[in-house]
Amino acid sequence: MTPGLTIRPAESEERGLLEDLQRSASLALDDYREALLEHPDAIALPAEHIAAGWVHLAEAHGCVRAFMVLMPAGVVDELELDGLFVDPRSWRRGFGQSLIAKAREIADEKGARAISVIASPTAHEFYEACGFVVTGAQQTRFGPAVTMRLAF
Repeated sequence: MTPGLTIRPAESEERGLLEDLQRSASLALDDYREALLEHPDAIALPAEHIAAGWVHLAEAHGCVRAFMVLMPAGVVDELELDGLFVDPRSWRRGFGQSLIAKAREIADEKGARAISVIASPTAHEFYEACGFVVTGAQQTRFGPAVTMRLAF
């Protein structure tokens, strides 16, 4: 675990901060940069997701480093990881993996037996390293992606 790491539910007043983090993380990679710059409205964290308790953030030493959105999926006994974003200055420091561990913990508490995610071409390797397996391909609003699943 990352030293000084705390994972907790996001609060409504942190919405703007989390959207800024999502924007920074999304634009740091080539995957969908051009399309996101053309459609900045795509970076949006619904307030309802925070209110429902679906958004958890990782902070270290009082600074938010990453967040995830883990919500009910359209499949029984499964949750959907609707987004996981790490501040680019904090990449490869364990924040993403810590959020995946928290997602598994939450899924266990809710009686889910799997977590699904739609991964960008770059994020695909991260999710594989966390135990997810590819289940298919999908075209998103901004380009190709893969569907992945972590069963437990």
